[in-house]
Amino acid sequence: MNRPHPSILQSVTVVGTVLLTSTVSFLNPLSSRSSHAATLENSPKAVLDEAWQIVNRDYVDENFQDTDWQQVREELLGQEYSSREQAYAALRRALARLDDPYTRFLDPEAFEALNEQTSGELSGVGLRLERDEQQQNLSIVEPIPNSPASREGIEGGDRILAIDGDSTDFMGVDEASQRIRGEIGTPVTLTILRDQREFDVTLVRSRIELPAVHHSLSLEGDTRVGYIRLSEFSSHAHEQMYRAIEELKDQGVDAFVLDLRGNPGGLLNVSIQIARMWLNEGAIVSTVDRHGNVEAVEATRTALTDLPLAVLVDRNSASASEIVAGALQDNERATIIGTPTFGKALVQSVNSLSDGSGLAVTVARYFTPNGTDISEQGIFPDSRVEMTGDQQLLLSREGDRRGTLSDPVYSRAIDLFQRQIPVARGEGSTDAAAKVLRLKELEAAR
Repeated sequence: MNRPHPSILQSVTVVGTVLLTSTVSFLNPLSSRSSHAATLENSPKAVLDEAWQIVNRDYVDENFQDTDWQQVREELLGQEYSSREQAYAALRRALARLDDPYTRFLDPEAFEALNEQTSGELSGVGLRLERDEQQQNLSIVEPIPNSPASREGIEGGDRILAIDGDSTDFMGVDEASQRIRGEIGTPVTLTILRDQREFDVTLVRSRIELPAVHHSLSLEGDTRVGYIRLSEFSSHAHEQMYRAIEELKDQGVDAFVLDLRGNPGGLLNVSIQIARMWLNEGAIVSTVDRHGNVEAVEATRTALTDLPLAVLVDRNSASASEIVAGALQDNERATIIGTPTFGKALVQSVNSLSDGSGLAVTVARYFTPNGTDISEQGIFPDSRVEMTGDQQLLLSREGDRRGTLSDPVYSRAIDLFQRQIPVARGEGSTDAAAKVLRLKELEAAR
């Protein structure tokens, strides 16, 4: 007997243009066995049958996009495969018939990388590397905060001449990263060049939490603005968001800017937790599965602040980013600024397969609190700001300009704040919806 399907909101994640999920579920066999079943054990076909069963059980469209899914199983198991790679290729071709780019197979290496990325952690020493083609060497962009590298005084701009005695002269970033990473508790020795001085540093690998949230305080005229950039909804992002909001509140900010530009999505439960930090009451999101079952999530009166909030978005703000932006917009908690978002209103679960590979499957559709299906159209901003090609290039080349007055989208938020906040101070208003409504009125009057 098939296992009961878990609650969508408890078991799945949402993803954007880049798949960012780590939820793992395990498969029970079908209640009936085909004539092929006896040949599956210890065969590449075993993984094919596992994957087929998961799609058959969970896929959001019970008609499988007008594909005869039973026939697909017969075709997959009716062939002989000389290698796992050949079987993987057949599975990818079968999944392509669903015409769903988010339902896809991940080989063991890709599945491991996906889990690591979504976990927001890695095992290593905490270095961001780049290769300087002119100098023909590897250099350190920056050490990750609170990592072995940062604690041992490694600095941005340091050059790595050797890793455990092996020269990096002809070593690419990927190979160097693989050599530096390894099991927790093991050492790696780097030969560093800094200011013409060469020295060795031995670092002990550890588990490192990757930063998904970056925040800063800026004084824009008379307005103290807390700027928070969220790069992805990884498993530690809500903890980092909580700390950022509280630290900025302690510094006496007057308003917040939440930057979701370029954020491709991530974990569904994390997007819900982050929405609840900004939204005290109201709906956040609802999902609908293949059987029409609806699950809805509400705010839980746990907002950390009701200060004015602007959310920055662009065409690469997808999925979990759209859930947060849609919830804050529909509840009139924030002013959305930028361009229409990506438009992905689908939810995926990720399942582990018996050989260490994985399968992402679309299991539900989601809707904003107002019942809007944003598929292929995205969230439309309250205040639209289109950057020129030169402006985009400048922000890309000089990342420290992002979230400053050199950033046209951020600058629009500041313009609205500086016209709205003095009015709110004079009125003594503390209602978040009223503040957002005033921002929208000001924007409409532009």
